[in-house]
Order: sequence, then structure tokens, then C-alpha cells
Amino acid sequence: MKINLGEIINYPGESVEFSYPLDVSDLKFSAVESFNKPVMVTGMVENRAGVLTVTGKLDTEITCLCARCLKRFTKPIEFAINAYLAEELQDEDSEDIYLLDGDFVDMDEIATTVLVLGMDQRFLCKEDCKGLCPKCGKNLNDGPCDCREDQDPRLAVLRQLLENND
Repeated sequence: MKINLGEIINYPGESVEFSYPLDVSDLKFSAVESFNKPVMVTGMVENRAGVLTVTGKLDTEITCLCARCLKRFTKPIEFAINAYLAEELQDEDSEDIYLLDGDFVDMDEIATTVLVLGMDQRFLCKEDCKGLCPKCGKNLNDGPCDCREDQDPRLAVLRQLLENND
């Protein structure tokens, strides 16, 4: 979405608000199965003493798979948008500065960058997820499995002594 900033560029203290759904149909995230709600981008562009700043948020809800137990779950996502706008770059290394196209700013570019950089590579259904048993594949969050723990073969003689004493 392109926003016309002609009304605020030369007027400190002025602002323009925006709210729209971001098209994410071209984006693919390995950990995300689907977006359950539109990715809403809301915020404002303000002229603060001649410096154009973009503040706002990006929020949605996704369906993803837990990286440990492979359980499907939904997760709300919210990222803050904080950026500056300039007519030309003074420093190539500045990540939070976006270029104006005349009097217009491409909010899709800013919002997509925030989404891509903020999205996790993997998700957990809960912080203390125990994952799957590497032998039988049982979800250990549902309780322990019946697999016997592998023991060091060098300790087999001691295990036999303990079994014989029982």
C-alpha cells in the first residue's frame, strides 16, 4: 500500500494514520502452515521536527507445528513497526531507514520486512515441551513411554551383576 505523505512532509507535527491487511500470499515460512487471520498493519507516519517516522504494529494468528512434538497449534503474532523515512540514504548500513518515492512511502515493503525479520524459524507449543521419544515416537508431553533407556554397553557386566542380585 502506498501512502501519500505530501500533506505532512513539510509540516512538522502533522501525521497520517493507516490500517490495512497485508498480502502475504507470496511469502513462505517453513514453520508456518497457514495464516488464520489477515495480517493487519496499523499505525501512523508522523513528521517530528522534519523527521518522518513510522510507528505501528503488525498482528495476525498463525497455525504452526511444534518443533519438538509436531503438535499443530495456533499462535497470535504481533510485531512493532518502527522506521524512519528519507529521500536519500546517508548511511548504507542503516536498517530502519526506508526511501520515499517522491511523496509516497511503500508500507508493504516496511511491513513485509518487519514480518520476515521477526518471524521465528521454529515454534514450540509450550516452553517446556518434552518432544517425541526418539525410539517409539510417543509424545512425551502425554506421559512417559515404555521404551527402555539405552545403556552404555561397557556397563553391561555391572547390569548383569545387579540383575543377578535381585
